[in-house]
Formats: sequence, structure tokens, C-alpha cells
Amino acid sequence: ATALRGHGARVVVTGGAAESDLVARLAEQAGLPDTDVFAGGLPFDRLSALVAGARAVVSGDTGIAHLAVAHATPTVTLFGPVPPSRWGPPAHPRHIALWHGPEGDPHGRSPDPALLRITPADVLHAVHRLPTATGGGLAP
Repeated sequence: ATALRGHGARVVVTGGAAESDLVARLAEQAGLPDTDVFAGGLPFDRLSALVAGARAVVSGDTGIAHLAVAHATPTVTLFGPVPPSRWGPPAHPRHIALWHGPEGDPHGRSPDPALLRITPADVLHAVHRLPTATGGGLAP
């Protein structure tokens, strides 16, 4: 988030009520203003509009990622125990799936080792490769 903001991108974080503490910590570490933090959930219509209007969405393999794909918003989706070949986005340059396998337990109680192997540098590199409406990545 900090690196993307350094390239002039607006970074917004969202999360449900159960994720409020996590979202708040992430926002604080990234220095995000309160106006860009939506912890506790958004009504679906507002969340959908936020995703539809985004230049890109970076997300775990969750409903947000699928919503972004439905809106044709460029995505970087991080996969943990389940490979993108099973539930990932369609093959298209605007959708990049990051996965460092092997398959694991999708119902595990701790962060999946495959997910933890995805580095911030991996994510930033993928974001830079995304096409945007202006024809290039989000940053120089």
C-alpha cells in the first residue's frame, strides 16, 4: 500500500466487521487517511461502485476479487491453499493471479504457507504489469 501510494495511486482498504482491527492496523501502517478506510463493511451497492471505479483491485481470493472480475476491473489476486486454476480469474491480461503452491487446507485456522510466500514485491510487480484505461500499469 505504501509503495503504491508513493507512485500516486489512491489506496483504499475494506473489510467486514470481523476484520475491523486488522484493517485499522493495515491502514495505520500504510498511513492511509480515514477517508480511505472502510472497516466494518460497506453496503453492497457502495462496495460494488467502489470496485467498479477502481483502477485496480488487489485482494485475496475472496468475493471482492470475483466482484472486480465481474466489473472488468484489473485485478491482482493472491491465492493461498487453493490454486487459481480452480477458482481464479479468466485468462486475460487485466487479471493476474499470484500463487506459490502447493495446495493446502482451505479451511485451515492459520495463514496458509503458500499465501505467506507471496511477497509485497511480487504484488507490486504484478500491479505494475496490469493494463489500465490509459494503456499502462499503475506506476511508471
